[in-house]
Amino acid sequence: MDRPAEEIPLDTAVLRRWRSTDLADLHRVVTQALPHLSPWLPWATEDYSLETAAQFLQQCQDNWHTGKAFTYAITVDGALAGCIALERRIGPTGLEIGYWLHPGHTGRGLATTSAAALTDQALALPGVDHVEIWHDAANTASQAIPQRLGYTCVDRHSPPRLPARPGESGIEVVWRLTR
Repeated sequence: MDRPAEEIPLDTAVLRRWRSTDLADLHRVVTQALPHLSPWLPWATEDYSLETAAQFLQQCQDNWHTGKAFTYAITVDGALAGCIALERRIGPTGLEIGYWLHPGHTGRGLATTSAAALTDQALALPGVDHVEIWHDAANTASQAIPQRLGYTCVDRHSPPRLPARPGESGIEVVWRLTR
């Protein structure tokens, strides 16, 4: 297997590749979640438009085909709840997991079970020997996920890769799980 599964059923959700038909739902969910997402994510701004959402969906398709990233919609009972991705930005033998949820779906273990499923998918890929989760030190909700999954905290970076957002401390924490 040189790519992860395109659809991953979980007990309470389904992870699936993004589709161009997700445009209206993606825009609606992100727009509703902006107060929850904007303290942490640089793209979650007041001017998040349909065009921005369409560009994201196209980039997801392009990245999937090139193997640069494998990005999934997180769905619950068919409704969009968030996003999770495996990204090639930590070197040739590793994949990084990034995620966000609409606040109506937080606190239920959904991000944890989604990250667990993508960890398994990543480590099943040839040439991948580790998976990392990066988050800002102030984002304790994101920190709980790698802790629950048995990742080890391996580094702290300051300054972060991107300029700090309003809710962030400016210190990135790196968690790693190796094969």
